[in-house]
Amino acid sequence: MYDIYGEAALPADVRERLRITRDLAQAFHERAPEHDRAGDFPFENIEDLKASGYVRWTVPVEYGGLGLSLEEMLMHQEVLAKGDGSTALAIGWHVGILLHLRETGAFPDELFRMVCESVVKEGALINSCATEPATGSPSRGGKPETTAVKVPGGYRITGRKTFSTLSPALTWIMVTATVADEDVVGQFLVRKEDVEIVETWDTLGMRATGSHDIVLKDVFVPEERVIVIQRPGVQAERRPDGSGWLLHIPACYLGIALAARDFALEYAATYRPNTLPHPIAEVPHVEQKLGEMELKLLAARTLLYDLARRFDAASPEERVKLQPQFGAVKTLATNAANQVVDLAMRVVGGRSLSRALPLERYYRDVRAGLHNPPMDDVVYRNLAKAALARRAAGQAGR
Repeated sequence: MYDIYGEAALPADVRERLRITRDLAQAFHERAPEHDRAGDFPFENIEDLKASGYVRWTVPVEYGGLGLSLEEMLMHQEVLAKGDGSTALAIGWHVGILLHLRETGAFPDELFRMVCESVVKEGALINSCATEPATGSPSRGGKPETTAVKVPGGYRITGRKTFSTLSPALTWIMVTATVADEDVVGQFLVRKEDVEIVETWDTLGMRATGSHDIVLKDVFVPEERVIVIQRPGVQAERRPDGSGWLLHIPACYLGIALAARDFALEYAATYRPNTLPHPIAEVPHVEQKLGEMELKLLAARTLLYDLARRFDAASPEERVKLQPQFGAVKTLATNAANQVVDLAMRVVGGRSLSRALPLERYYRDVRAGLHNPPMDDVVYRNLAKAALARRAAGQAGR
């Protein structure tokens, strides 16, 4: 595998963490077919992630974590996804949100400290659950139908959230709700034990992410677990990060594509039908498909890691300017991942459809990436607006 990471030059502690994630990925790979067929949640994978310390790697150092950079987080997420895309995507929301909260200061200090300490000491997991049946993804700007009613000492929240990834294993749930009788939206930290999980997740791909519905019925949230109250469309005061943490999504789908590429390479290099004097890797049209896979992966991964490094080195203001490019990585990577897996299946041929091989699972799993935010139309629109703004600024400076 070509070395986008520059692994030989990495510090010893980073190489050791990559060894840990590769061991985890191998275990996940062995369990993945069973969980995919059953569509159940891989609790044992989550326990392995906790036991390895992985769940606390993006917690700030001052709270007992390792404070990993975005670049290194993406390395590990890509490796895990080579083993099992569902597990990688699920845990990616947890480690990514912790990095996001660390970089933006989006939580009140004491609340963030409490969450981080629970992650470090108890292996607690956190995710944001904001998508709803009527409004869809919050990235489209819909106002939550979930409502929060002000009561003495806090709020009572009622509503339903969909696509709640990692829900069977969560400890903390970040929930958005419209505050009753006010034109404001709040974000609240809810305990998993206070909600009902309705097992609705039965999908074509990514079948083991546990992305069920969460139902809140008059759930009380004390004042100290109110994250923010703000008017729709108004950003709370925090350090902006351009949503760079969402690069965990393309890293996951590229990891799946790498697994498909590796399988196709091995197959092509070793399979020799009795009609040929050599393996099919030497057949021109197969060689071309292998080369196409390499180019698509090289382009997407180079952009992914280049932007991750730029994020890690940038100021908050510079990170905001990178946001259209973060979206571009997601679109480029998820579309490339779909194309790579398709090419891998064409190399392997009819056997790739067999459930005895992993390719048909990879094919189903990568399709999910097309529906993770930001969607392609949003990305193209943002890139166009950024290009037009640069043009206008250039003309104004003449």
